[in-house]
Amino acid sequence: MASRSYSNLLDLAYGGSPTLSQERKRFPRVATVPGILSEVEDDNCNSVGSDAPSSISQERIIIVGNQLPLRAHRNTDGGQWRFNWDEDSLLLQLKDGLGEDVEVIYIGCLKEEVAPNEQDDVSQALLETFKCVPAFLPPELFTKFYHGFCKQHLWPLFHYMLPLSPDLGGRFDRSLWQAYVSVNKIFADKVMEVISPDDDYVWVHDYHLMVLPTFLRKRFNRVKLGFFLHSPFPSSEIYRTLPVREELLRALLNSDLIGFHTFDYARHFLTCCSRMLGLSYQSKRGYIGLEYYGRTVSIKILPVGTHVGQLQSVLNLPETEAKVAELHDKFKGQTVMLGVDDMDIFKGINLKLLAMEQLLMQHTENSGEVVLVQIANPARGRGRDVQEVQSETYATVKRINKDFGRPGYDPVVLIDTPLQLYERIAYYVIAECCLVTAVRDGMNLIPYEYVICRQGNEKLDETLGLHHSAPKRSMLVVSEFIGCSPSLSGAIRVNPWNIDAVAEAMDSALILSEAEKQLRHEKHYRYVSTHDVAYWAHSFLQDLERACGDHLRKRCWGIGFGLGFRVVAMDPNFRKLSVEHIVSAYKRTKNRAVLLDYDSTLLLTGSLSTIPNVEAVGILKNLCRDPKNVVFLVSGKDRKTLTEWFSSCGELGIAAENGYFIRPKNDADWETCVAVPDFDWKQIAEPVMKLYTETTDGSAIETKESSLVWNYRDADPDFGFCQAKELLDHLESVLANEPVSVKSGQHVVEVKPQGVNKGLVAEHLLTTMQEKGMLPDFVLCIGDDRSDEDMFEVITQATAGPYLSPVADVFACTVGQKCSKAKYYVEDRTEILRMLQVLVNASEHAAKTAPRASNRAIIDKCI
Repeated sequence: MASRSYSNLLDLAYGGSPTLSQERKRFPRVATVPGILSEVEDDNCNSVGSDAPSSISQERIIIVGNQLPLRAHRNTDGGQWRFNWDEDSLLLQLKDGLGEDVEVIYIGCLKEEVAPNEQDDVSQALLETFKCVPAFLPPELFTKFYHGFCKQHLWPLFHYMLPLSPDLGGRFDRSLWQAYVSVNKIFADKVMEVISPDDDYVWVHDYHLMVLPTFLRKRFNRVKLGFFLHSPFPSSEIYRTLPVREELLRALLNSDLIGFHTFDYARHFLTCCSRMLGLSYQSKRGYIGLEYYGRTVSIKILPVGTHVGQLQSVLNLPETEAKVAELHDKFKGQTVMLGVDDMDIFKGINLKLLAMEQLLMQHTENSGEVVLVQIANPARGRGRDVQEVQSETYATVKRINKDFGRPGYDPVVLIDTPLQLYERIAYYVIAECCLVTAVRDGMNLIPYEYVICRQGNEKLDETLGLHHSAPKRSMLVVSEFIGCSPSLSGAIRVNPWNIDAVAEAMDSALILSEAEKQLRHEKHYRYVSTHDVAYWAHSFLQDLERACGDHLRKRCWGIGFGLGFRVVAMDPNFRKLSVEHIVSAYKRTKNRAVLLDYDSTLLLTGSLSTIPNVEAVGILKNLCRDPKNVVFLVSGKDRKTLTEWFSSCGELGIAAENGYFIRPKNDADWETCVAVPDFDWKQIAEPVMKLYTETTDGSAIETKESSLVWNYRDADPDFGFCQAKELLDHLESVLANEPVSVKSGQHVVEVKPQGVNKGLVAEHLLTTMQEKGMLPDFVLCIGDDRSDEDMFEVITQATAGPYLSPVADVFACTVGQKCSKAKYYVEDRTEILRMLQVLVNASEHAAKTAPRASNRAIIDKCI
């Protein structure tokens, strides 16, 4: 069978197969008929690798975007299609940063509609000539996907516009969401046609394809997948209003690397993951990562750059030189301020015009001297909001020119017709200042382009009447709400909503000294020229390779349905605890040690009550009745509470306050594992904790005999986490000379005597039994949080020492699939109780068939 990998498709496209060399290859169409695909439909969800190994050793990257980096033209007679590269496309420009030895495949839509009967031929031509794979979408589906869900829901919301009324984006439409999922599924099928999953990297771009990672991860668990969001990511207060908020988050988390332009966007995404999915991130050696079902999803923060080479080549064109000369003569004796924006509601064009009006009113000396040239590119969306922006812009320009203009002078020049690149660059060259007043924008490369063009060249210097050695100057006034703002430290940053402040910033840019303008330009030029699009692409791919480095070192399997699908990745030695396996070992052993963490075994899942489950207490009591068993319950709670709760379990051993107090059975005395001379340190720690409790709503102090615990489980997650970090540092400082340890746990900060941990319980039990010659041949230890890792470590290390029988069966088991020192895991508390009940049944059956003498009295003495 022929492989579906790209290498074989390319062989076919080039006639590489001898048997098919004389045949015209027909490229398969995928879902080119109208309709909606179910979000859970996926025929190949169990596939985890390629059908056949790749025949090409060259490194490949598949770049997936909403649109292919192509321009399409049909001959004037309505004949054949003609295609050429779109040099302005970011997807094409980033190829410069990938290296000459990297093969690039593009997947996306064409900007022009292609008739169904032409799609096969167009697909073949694009694959052969451009290595592009087009995704053909039925017009109705495309309208719902792009103009519907993308532009009516995602784009406004990501730019901080809430759908408060039908005029503002409209109410959530489930049919548009289904169209969005269907289109992402079509894109996934296109990727499947060309990918060699063991070798290729896949780089998905922007908000149009946010659920694509789930479809790809479902097909290939180890797919090497990066995603970059080119728009802003809103704060959690905005994002949480989206009805499909969790589906999109979980889909993005199926990537290996997620890229953002700024730290603010990344921080908002991480906050959403924390508040909505309960995930926390860690920063290690400069890299930010989210642990998601055993996989580390890396976060990349790097703004995209401009294509410096393209701009410089256009600067050298004779057309550019002629246009610069024309504009230089046209605006002779005037200072040009330039704005270049799309005609949409977020670019703040009218705010810029109002600021210009304010400048002319407050600084009358600028009348006749300063001109604002506003280039308004056609809007990418459509709708009433675009029409309103256009009407408002035209009206404001007309009013300003009427009030402040005179014959031969218009203070505002509005250009709303499409310009060639060289024409736009000519305006950059002659402008003394560039203004960007967008109220929200993902990146905005206009300031970068302006800086490069102001550097100019010798021919343009001659055209402008400048000496070639004359210092270059430029000034930027930029909104603080755009992605490029943090990287332009020499720009005048403004709040575009504050018209007065923008007007003053414009005036400051005009009157700033020439030397200061030169310094700012040089600073910006150094950054923009070195952090270009090639640098950005190379850096992203480098981090993607690093993020995928441990794919083959982990065992992976998929769980979940539909858009809730995710991949669990664990160490090969970490596996689910089989009930049959543990029961078999239980039946053939005679001296059993069972260590159970209280929270992970006896509490009801999702319950606010901390009182033990009645059913669980009954199981525990029956487990203790087997004379071959020594059962210990380990808890962080105080001994008085545990005594009351488990008074009916006479044979149960209890370790309270995480191992500080130990009692082998109900009628025995409590012992301490660590000698503590006094607890005077509490008088120092408690006032500090009270201070943080008063300032952190939802926090509380738990006072125990041996420790103090500050609990912030009910506080705001972000604020509580920040306060916990501050409290940890504060306590470590004031208790530096005290014999205590300060630890942070899951929503707690605890101060306790040094050396106290749950591992002491396991160590004490095994050591004492070994001293009495009763080596356990069966050890079961179950826990669910960080404090239980000490027990896992002790019993795991004991397998190599004299504390266990040489043939002992050891089961260190954590709850949930996560990184742990345990060798086994179970899914949840319900599964634990079910397993313990099976062990109880085995004990009862053994007691009926072959009763044995009790060893319990001997074990009691040894403890």
